[in-house]
Amino acid sequence: MKGFYTALVASAITGTFAAPSPIEQGPITARAAAAACATPVTLSGNPFASRSIYANKEYSKEVVSAASAISDSSLASKALKVAEVGTFLWIDTISRISVVEDNLKDVGCDQIAALVIYDLPGRDCAAKASNGELAVGDIDTYKTKYIDPIVAIFKKYPNTAIALIIEPDSLPNLVTNIDLQTCKDSAQGYKDGVEYALKSLNLPNIAMYIDAGHGGWLGWNDNLKPGAKGLADVYKAAGSPKQVRGVATNVAGWNSYDLSPGEFSTATDAQWNKAQNEKLYVSLFSPELKSAGMPSQAIIDTGRNAVTGLRKEWGDWCNVNGAGFGVRPTGTTGNTLVDAFVWAKPGGESDGTSDSSATRYDSFCGKEDAFKPAPEAGTWNQAYFEMLVKNAKPAL
Repeated sequence: MKGFYTALVASAITGTFAAPSPIEQGPITARAAAAACATPVTLSGNPFASRSIYANKEYSKEVVSAASAISDSSLASKALKVAEVGTFLWIDTISRISVVEDNLKDVGCDQIAALVIYDLPGRDCAAKASNGELAVGDIDTYKTKYIDPIVAIFKKYPNTAIALIIEPDSLPNLVTNIDLQTCKDSAQGYKDGVEYALKSLNLPNIAMYIDAGHGGWLGWNDNLKPGAKGLADVYKAAGSPKQVRGVATNVAGWNSYDLSPGEFSTATDAQWNKAQNEKLYVSLFSPELKSAGMPSQAIIDTGRNAVTGLRKEWGDWCNVNGAGFGVRPTGTTGNTLVDAFVWAKPGGESDGTSDSSATRYDSFCGKEDAFKPAPEAGTWNQAYFEMLVKNAKPAL
């Protein structure tokens, strides 16, 4: 196996490996040839229209290591291709900032770096699996030890295009889960933190997308207007930053882009949710955002949504069993409201542990439709990764 794997990587480096599409070019095939822009980048319009997403080194290293552990040569070959797919890099702790610069310095002029800002105080107020390092109320640390150092690094790379997803699960939780004491406690910090992030990261070479949940979350008829208002209020409190392009949907999610009828269209409560897929959700949410005074373009996470009909309920979010890698990242979506399909969640990294005795165990990770066993959130799950590769649509 080792000999096969060494040959596989070698062929990829020399170019005899199956050539990826431009959007997938990354560390194995394209990094050496990438040339940085000669002048500062100013992003306007769809930032993905003429740029491929840079395949960050951190995820690529995980995937290459995972491929080397697969004994089936055909599956290993497919798995290795994932290392070439541009996937978002999550900056989910202060210590993680240390990898940011190394993942900016090699981004070519025809590429865009893609990162997730994710470290709010009291993070993930409605779940336990991905609780963060900062306590409720620790907004000063978030600003000075997290956002400010990231901004300082970004300012060193004005010639590099950067796309950011801003704080998944934060503002949507304030719409649907505000009755929870944990979310009540976190609410002001979420608003202040996102406002500060939007203000501080408003640089010409950056395009920002604020997390907006998904169709099974803010897509309910009664959630559309308050959801849009919640996001728009923070956007306007930040001074309506020019580089906010719109929203990110289905981040780390499972919803189909355009399955019709939708996955839960026959549920008894379907009459109260017209957003039965992400295409419908964006079509419903975009005008509400515009009406509330906020840009309304979207990027949609298709990283793990290849297989539908796996979940028992909309809200089942943890390590869904039977999933597969979905449509590859592209700025060609056929939808004027959607800037790009992206891989926001690094496939293979766990959503949360299935160990019921763990401090961060969340009952959703023990549900019937959740893959088991599963390690702590963000930790690599080899078996789950191999499943994603096997079930990928289109096939890898």
